[in-house]
Amino acid sequence: MATTKTTPQDIETTVMKALEQFGADPSALTRDATLEEVDVDSLDLVELTQVVEDEYEIDLENADFKKVKTVGDVIDLVVDRVG
Repeated sequence: MATTKTTPQDIETTVMKALEQFGADPSALTRDATLEEVDVDSLDLVELTQVVEDEYEIDLENADFKKVKTVGDVIDLVVDRVG
């Protein structure tokens, strides 16, 4: 359940942990890393979407991810929606 005061750091932690669970190399996970560099495919993005939607009670569309290229882009997208 989303808290009333979710910080960008909270969201970053959630995204990074989820990506690690999907098999991304933790040492490669930085905001600047491209999704390709950390081996995040479209199925992983679908699963990640579900994780953040459930965690922060937001709705994301496939179209939201069309411009997402890096881990930081994903985090910023979620921060924007939660904010």
